[in-house]
Amino acid sequence: MALPLAESAQAQITRRREAFPGAFSHRRPSTQPSGFAALLSSVTEVVDSRGVASPIHTAAVALGSNLGDRFANIETALRLLEVPKTLLEDLAEDAEVSVVNTSFMYETAPMYVTDQPRFANCACIIETNLAPVVLLRLLKKIETAVGRVPTIRNGPRAVDLDIIIYASRIIDTRPEDCRVNLDNLAGELVIPHPRMSEREFVLRPLNDMIPDFLHPVYQKTVHTLLNEVISSQETDEFPMLKVIPFPKYPFDEAAVTKNGILSVPPTTKHWTVASTGPSGNPRPHKTYIMATLNVTPDSFSDGSLHNALPAAIAYSASSVASGADIIDIGGYSTRPGADFVSAEEEIDRVVPAIKAIRSHDDEDVRNTLISVDTFRWEVAEKAVRAGANCINDVHAFTGPEYPLVQESAKHLLEMRKIARELGVPVVLMHSRGDAGSNKNYDDYPGGLVEGIKTELGEKVDAIVTGRGGVRRWLVIVDPGIGFSKAVDAQFALLRNASSITADEPGNPLAGYPQLIGASKKSFLGTLLERPDPEGTYKGRKTSAQERGWAYCSCSRPAPFNRALVS
Repeated sequence: MALPLAESAQAQITRRREAFPGAFSHRRPSTQPSGFAALLSSVTEVVDSRGVASPIHTAAVALGSNLGDRFANIETALRLLEVPKTLLEDLAEDAEVSVVNTSFMYETAPMYVTDQPRFANCACIIETNLAPVVLLRLLKKIETAVGRVPTIRNGPRAVDLDIIIYASRIIDTRPEDCRVNLDNLAGELVIPHPRMSEREFVLRPLNDMIPDFLHPVYQKTVHTLLNEVISSQETDEFPMLKVIPFPKYPFDEAAVTKNGILSVPPTTKHWTVASTGPSGNPRPHKTYIMATLNVTPDSFSDGSLHNALPAAIAYSASSVASGADIIDIGGYSTRPGADFVSAEEEIDRVVPAIKAIRSHDDEDVRNTLISVDTFRWEVAEKAVRAGANCINDVHAFTGPEYPLVQESAKHLLEMRKIARELGVPVVLMHSRGDAGSNKNYDDYPGGLVEGIKTELGEKVDAIVTGRGGVRRWLVIVDPGIGFSKAVDAQFALLRNASSITADEPGNPLAGYPQLIGASKKSFLGTLLERPDPEGTYKGRKTSAQERGWAYCSCSRPAPFNRALVS
């Protein structure tokens, strides 16, 4: 519930963040390696030009919307949050607000007033030197700028922003003798938010980021408060749904630019990727199908079959008619020994195919989701602005170098910047560099699954958290079937894919949607060459085009492993 600004602060502060060291730390594995983090720090300069800097505090802000383009409204609000002086001209020159972490995105049933549309809900962690009452004033300005108008209490709104936590402070601007109940909150500011402990749509997003934060009043962690709310539920008629919004490109950027911020694309579709019942256990959800279109002459699976535009469009139309939910277009083969392709040539391959799909006569084909399979930020930007809705990167933003070097960190920062500006979902795959140059598949301390969690988790953490991070709700992870892994290990990985994103302590990939891409990769060919010692099958060599039925068998476990895309 947003509270109007009081005439004066009148704040009583009894606890500070310093009293709870580590309380605002992000979810991390307990033994996370520091190698890549050190590389990232080595190429990131922090320049403080403010002179005598105002103290920086950490706060949690909840966001919700159930009118208009809910997801675009929230993204617009987040971008406005980081340019406070465009809305509050009387702020000091050093006024600062930076979003440093975001939760997953959820679709939730309305609470209190139930006869209204479902909400999109999320939360973010910010670092700011604004005082709590000034921050509240900024949030009110943002709500107005996005389009919120007065309505009934707890009624529909274009966007709603609430301060949930401000460091570990306890703030109540009401007179001490008026704090018996919550009936007199109008015109006052109370932190922590007085109703957060009863709202799953607030606690679940906070749990994504700061599960161990200790509520300074209740002396319980966010995770504990969430479990208490879940255990008190008696029905799952309206579960919280984890969702991924896909923006529409191209669009009229000038028409949606507000207050000098980067324009926010409208939403074309959103996927429901997970939901939980009243006990907190996962509920069934749809597994989405990705069709792969390689507009290359040398792809391992369909090289030269679809690199001519008419063939590419025919394949796309056939895929959509067969039930594909998204088409992944690649212009640079990832097979071992593939020829080098310049960024310009890669753009020349993928952009015409994207434009042709976007201008197709069939509405279903024209409006299908498209991802661009590339590790280059130049290609990603051109492809998205031409009409792609998603970036699929086999190197998880660090480029083809392995072991990781400073260039890998620089590459990540460039890819992260483009993805953040475009606001599109990203698929981040585990691999160890170029498929043709790295053959060390056995060195995974703790085993393959733990190695994937550690190596990919460190990259995902660098992409999502910190200033300039990609929104958590836009990240899909891919364990990298067929990349940098021994043949027999691939099958164990397929059987245990759900453990990659399992919600367990210390897992840096907990909760992320997962893509399983077995495709027609060579490990299937290796398996098909082996004779059956207990049967009549003698084994034989197969081409990629002959492995379709084997791929289907590999993909069957995907829904049971709660995969999002296969």
